[in-house]
Amino acid sequence: MSTPTKASRTGGAASSTRSGAASAAKASTGPGRESGDRKRSLPLMLTMGLLAVLMAAPLFWMLSTSLKSTNEMASRTLNLLPRDPTTEGFSSILGAPATPVGTWFFNSLLAATLHTILVLLVAATAAYALARLDFPGKKLLTAVILATIFVPPISLLIPNYNIVSQLGWLDNLVAIVVPGAAGAFGVFFLRQFFLSLPAELEEAALIDGASRWTIFRTVIIPLSGGPLATLALLSFLTNWNDFLWPLYVLFSPDKLTLQPGLSTLQGAYSTDYSTIMAGGVIAAVPVLILFAISQRFVIEGVSRSGLKG
Repeated sequence: MSTPTKASRTGGAASSTRSGAASAAKASTGPGRESGDRKRSLPLMLTMGLLAVLMAAPLFWMLSTSLKSTNEMASRTLNLLPRDPTTEGFSSILGAPATPVGTWFFNSLLAATLHTILVLLVAATAAYALARLDFPGKKLLTAVILATIFVPPISLLIPNYNIVSQLGWLDNLVAIVVPGAAGAFGVFFLRQFFLSLPAELEEAALIDGASRWTIFRTVIIPLSGGPLATLALLSFLTNWNDFLWPLYVLFSPDKLTLQPGLSTLQGAYSTDYSTIMAGGVIAAVPVLILFAISQRFVIEGVSRSGLKG
């Protein structure tokens, strides 16, 4: 009678082990496991769906109201959808000489774009200096800059107005482009990301004879696409949606931006809500498109800059 060799016994044990591991893996990823995962994720999905509905409801109501007629808006019946959709509100706001919405839109787009470029230039250079360079008073300067985040913006309204007035920038788009370009948030945001980059990248470039400016331009900036896109989006939206400051420094109808310009549509004794909502749709569409395009960079930039929740 023959006896199994040591190799055959070892092969049988290994085959049994692989079979057991495969069975365990199959059991752990079987229908029961998947069903349990779905049940656990159901409350989260319902919560996220409810939040999505709450966020989309004002946009839907704005769009619906912009398509209602003046008579329907004056009725006592509240309709979620317009009974007879019409573009009367858009025709009224786009065709009236007293409301140059096209000019306001261009002014907002130009001011927000220039402001965003200026914010990126100032914040990126300042953040790199605070994150990578060594100089006397660096910690104190960083603390002072970060402390300005806690200063209420409304408290700077009158000082900023006096400065802009002395510079002769009143009733000019420069007045809403330059102020606020050196905000502390952008510096802090990019500084956090620059600190997370490995120092070996800069050391290798320094050994190769690169200057600090060359390192910043050819090494740091190409690696900072996500955070820079996030800061650009936030800066653009902040300037685009700003209402109070442009209302104080812009006076001429052809110099107004979209937000203060739309406020002139509200009369002293009556309000045409369909026209105002049509203006709101015009103001919201570019922002929604911009966010839809850049949302991937926003998520990446926030997660890589140490600002995760």
